[in-house]
Amino acid sequence: MEDDVLEKVSLSQETGRLGEFWSQRVVGQGNGVLFKVAKGIGSTNWHSHPDQEEIFVLLEGELTVQLRDGDVDLTPGDLLVIPRGVEHCPRADAEARFLLIGPEITSNEAGGKPEWSYAASPDAE
Repeated sequence: MEDDVLEKVSLSQETGRLGEFWSQRVVGQGNGVLFKVAKGIGSTNWHSHPDQEEIFVLLEGELTVQLRDGDVDLTPGDLLVIPRGVEHCPRADAEARFLLIGPEITSNEAGGKPEWSYAASPDAE
């Protein structure tokens, strides 16, 4: 992405290009944060991020973020900030697409990406 080129990004198109569930694709950056699209089905593994908050904006579908003290159900347009260090496990009974906002890419291990979700795809990050 060129710093001096202004581009519109279709979040729907970008999530449609993803080849794997629970993987992230950077679609923009600004003010020191990355904007990443992802899609999920099933659930991740329980995990936490000691170094960063995880910010979800649900674009399509329904997403339940399981927490040790109760679940948070998200519908399109909802935003949820998971504080750093809080253990969580996102789950989608049907495909959900979302935007993640944060300072860096969350590693697959730290992001709880389940083994079954890996697929060979040039578009997956």
